[in-house]
Amino acid sequence: MVFSSAIFLFFFLPLTFLADRILPGIRAKNAALILASLIFYAFGEPVYICVMLVSVAVNYGFGRAAAKEGTAGKAGVCLAVIFNLAMLGVFKYADFLVETINDLMGCAITRPGISLPIGISFFTFQAMSYVIDVYRDKSLCQRGFPKVLLYISFFPQLVAGPIVKYTDIRKELSQRSCEPEQTAQGLRRFIIGLAKKLLIANTLGQAADVVFSMPESSVNICMAWLGALAYTLQIYYDFSGYSDMAIGLGKVFGFHFKENFLHPYSAASIREFWRKWHVSLSSWFRDYLYIPLGGNRKGQLRTGMNKFIVFFATGLWHGASWTFVVWGLIHGFFAVLERTRFFPAQKLEGKPLGRVYTMLVVAAAFVLFRAETFSQGLFLLGQMFAGFHFEPEIMSLVLRQLTPSFLAAFVMGSLFSQPLGARLQRKLTARPWGEAVLYGISLLLLLLCVLNLSAATFNPFIYFRF
Repeated sequence: MVFSSAIFLFFFLPLTFLADRILPGIRAKNAALILASLIFYAFGEPVYICVMLVSVAVNYGFGRAAAKEGTAGKAGVCLAVIFNLAMLGVFKYADFLVETINDLMGCAITRPGISLPIGISFFTFQAMSYVIDVYRDKSLCQRGFPKVLLYISFFPQLVAGPIVKYTDIRKELSQRSCEPEQTAQGLRRFIIGLAKKLLIANTLGQAADVVFSMPESSVNICMAWLGALAYTLQIYYDFSGYSDMAIGLGKVFGFHFKENFLHPYSAASIREFWRKWHVSLSSWFRDYLYIPLGGNRKGQLRTGMNKFIVFFATGLWHGASWTFVVWGLIHGFFAVLERTRFFPAQKLEGKPLGRVYTMLVVAAAFVLFRAETFSQGLFLLGQMFAGFHFEPEIMSLVLRQLTPSFLAAFVMGSLFSQPLGARLQRKLTARPWGEAVLYGISLLLLLLCVLNLSAATFNPFIYFRF
């Protein structure tokens, strides 16, 4: 496993912070952050740290090649794409490929059983984007290996994103400031992310885990919707919480990462949802797959095909299972449908009905995303819309999940998944005493998180496995 939360909060993070503040000069600070990042990754993956280091070194070499003109540059970027996709194929998709071949061909090929390095999808995509960007703009080539290593291995976003483009932090790798106000804002953002994870996501996740582990005979429409809604909120607060923590810690150390979630559950269409959900991934696929395929420049049919390819890749990126692929294709289907004349997309923009439609699609698709098997996902979807049986023992199980802590997390999670929190923060910061109130709330949240940690078991972030 990776660092436990207590070790990270009370030992690793303070020591790293002190080293960054005490050491003089950008080279020493970069070296300290590289060492901290390698220790962070090695704590959970002592073997696969070699894989990550090899990935960085190889992509650094391909970046140097991609910076050259002519055939050498093309060869560098092509080999980088092949190498990175091959590495993902071996470590992430080998078992899935063997299982698929066995199912289709009736074979009995033994699965390789290769364990998945934590965060391989994130650091591989960052490395690949670096080489592609260098090929497109030769001036981006970084001659110093340590800066490329820090860019890819920086611990706040190493194992679960967001996916950071090299151009976003290029200057800060060479020169950055860490003013007290910026540090305080970063710590406040980190605490908010921690609270999202510990106080909301984990609480909702307990109910979702119960529902998705129940036998089919114990699931009706109430139980199915309880599991679907709990997981829909859990994954948002789990992943956006990690992104907040990464953005906050980045600011503490002088780096500015772009926002990764823009209140996606306020979207009134699937297209708008993907402009707000996991922005770093959706923009990655837009820049490095959708646009190179032709984007929307070659007619409606080709645009639809390009979108399906992108959403197929998005689903497969999340995991080596057909449930993830179908989850991606569901989003692709509605994204394409919304561009046709058969769908009143413009009439739904900004309307409550559009938000209801979007959340129905998102929640239903997340059932397949969470399901252990495709058949389980289909069964739960069926119960969500046709499970009209209300045996006393099932309803008793439903009521047993509605604990005060669950209801509080569900209500708060539903409210703050909308732009309400951002509006309240803007109103507070407009007042002379507003910042003090926000920091007071942060300290209270930190106290609640520490109390939660003292009683909770280890519960990793959902996106660690991707």
